[in-house]
Amino acid sequence: MLERRSSLQGQTPHLRLPSSTTENSFTVGLQNRDFSCLRFTMKLILLTVTALLLLVGESASERIPSRRTKRELAGPLHVGGIRDPFGSYCQRRGGCCPGRDDQCTVPYLDTICYCDLFCNRTVSDCCPDFWGHCLGIQPPFIGVCVRNGNKFYTGQTYKENCNLCTCGSSGHWDCEKNACLIEADTIRAVNRGNYGWKAANYSQFYGMSLDEGIRYRLGTQRPSRSIMNMNEIQMNMDPQNDQLPRHFNSSEKWPNKIHEPLDQGNCAASWAFSTAAVASDRISIQSMGHMTPQLSPQNLISCDTRNQGGCAGGHIDGAWWYLRRRGVVTEDCYPYQPPHQAPAEVGRCMMQSRAVGRGKRQATQRCPNTYNYHNDIYQSTPPYRLSTNEKEIMKEIMDNGPVQAIMEVHEDFFVYKNGIYKHTDVSLTKPPQYRKHGTHSVRITGWGEDKGYDGTPRKYWIAANSWGKNWGENGFFRIARGANECEIEAFVIGVWGRIALEDMHNHHHHHRRRHI
Repeated sequence: MLERRSSLQGQTPHLRLPSSTTENSFTVGLQNRDFSCLRFTMKLILLTVTALLLLVGESASERIPSRRTKRELAGPLHVGGIRDPFGSYCQRRGGCCPGRDDQCTVPYLDTICYCDLFCNRTVSDCCPDFWGHCLGIQPPFIGVCVRNGNKFYTGQTYKENCNLCTCGSSGHWDCEKNACLIEADTIRAVNRGNYGWKAANYSQFYGMSLDEGIRYRLGTQRPSRSIMNMNEIQMNMDPQNDQLPRHFNSSEKWPNKIHEPLDQGNCAASWAFSTAAVASDRISIQSMGHMTPQLSPQNLISCDTRNQGGCAGGHIDGAWWYLRRRGVVTEDCYPYQPPHQAPAEVGRCMMQSRAVGRGKRQATQRCPNTYNYHNDIYQSTPPYRLSTNEKEIMKEIMDNGPVQAIMEVHEDFFVYKNGIYKHTDVSLTKPPQYRKHGTHSVRITGWGEDKGYDGTPRKYWIAANSWGKNWGENGFFRIARGANECEIEAFVIGVWGRIALEDMHNHHHHHRRRHI
């Protein structure tokens, strides 16, 4: 436009006349000058109108939602197949455009598509109906895929367990290759082998990838080096007097004081669930049943935010610090709310407390559950670490109640159904993405001994998980004992509740009980 304007300005309108016509030269010169000025003015007006139209066009194009401003640099619009292949776009627009016209666009899902001939090139950004409506031919990359006798067109998808499959332009399915949490061949291999335990499919895990299972269904972060170096308590065992039975279950010694397993859902907060569960059992046992609270994991998830990640994982030492210094209410008062949006959602803390002397605390807010008015605060003493010796762990459980343990969860543990679990090698020949593990924390409530298929004794721990009662053996699992299977004996924690005599007199049995 600037070049055209400068060329016009360089023109000087004039008319040379022979000397013999000087009589009319002045008149003719005026006429020609007027005509030249008129022509220049008309061109100037035309240029101004053109510039205004371009500005209007640019303004209109800006209003069209587009993430591709440079067509030459844009990626292929239909690289994953044509979405909405039978939609009306160029036809709805009212026609197609010859050559290249960057304003010849139509809104297309979350971007725009084009109806000009320029779109039909190597890097295509044509609207889905461009070929049929503008050229009268079949689209170059609409393929037909078949699944279970049904036809699917390019870009259409279905989900096979945890993998999304897309119908490609060649008529073949293009499927993701994620390792799934539920793998049918893993279940078959475990059940065919003599591993001492059986596997099953769980509907709540179906459709999740192994990565998602480890990210959302565990959630205990490994303790720091300083915590791992925490001194173990010294336990002097008398071989004569400290006779340990072959079988022991806390729920049999302390009936109505051992709580049922909860379900953490897709919230990576086993750090909170195992801590609340162990503290609940210990307070019930220590108070001789005068106080039988099911403590609230949600209270820890939402309020214990100091170096903790809520549903994105946390440390058990941080959970015990909070339980000792701040305390938590019951599950009835502050019920668990599984995350509905992002699994890392923590939620606003809805329970505060204040010190009332002698280390005790009192709630300053009402229960988030409006149907419950008992907002008593429960606290613990500092936790203590047990020896890695199985006998000492057994004696602690038998004397004082369930303990908390950290363990490594491998890919096959998710499909555990019953028996004595040991990590298997059924995924050893698969690619590395099928062999992964993450850190989890659980509650050990007892132990036992069984005979294997070859008659040899097989020792085990009884432990409560936090994946609901329809997983494993009614929410519990048995795991090999005495060999640090999955590192379950490497870091074991015990604790005492902070209970005084007046607490037992002041607390009434107003908590809904879910015991075993």
